Amino acid sequence: MTSVLSELPTRLHHNAYVCADQERTRHFYEDIVGLPLVATWIERGQSPDFPGREISFAHTFFAIGDGGALAFFQFADADVAAKFKARQQPFYVHLALAVSEATLNEIKRRLTAENIPVRERDHGYCKSIYASDPDGLMVEFTADPANVAEIDAWQRSTAHDSLKRWMAGDRTVNNKFRGHE
Repeated sequence: MTSVLSELPTRLHHNAYVCADQERTRHFYEDIVGLPLVATWIERGQSPDFPGREISFAHTFFAIGDGGALAFFQFADADVAAKFKARQQPFYVHLALAVSEATLNEIKRRLTAENIPVRERDHGYCKSIYASDPDGLMVEFTADPANVAEIDAWQRSTAHDSLKRWMAGDRTVNNKFRGHE
């Protein structure tokens, strides 16, 4: 049996993605969603995908409340940009940010005001809205319910057994918090 670390990572430092246009990305994340741009690094470096070649890129960071960030690369050279081009992912491949219910509603208003489609979902253990950024990255904003501590405690006590059951082929739903759709 494996053991968990004696000291878990303290937070997610950043998630990095590729964008086609840093200003368009800044407008979405800062002006619309409301995450502040806190760093822009303009750099040159090596990539194993382009051996012996120096590539130029801008790397931006948008702050989230725990000190972490969403980060985006844009490449100067067209062939490098084409190699790392952001591609729209399927719905189940997405980034999820925890927010308060008030912030969730504010972001929903901001997105709607910009005519950006918003999908809403009550998962029972959280309420979420989903929207796509300019490069097709699906972003989820999720708010916990008042009984989140109860839900978390129950999941922590059943997570391993539920996983074993799933792996054995038992597909019985265990989300007693979600309404029927």
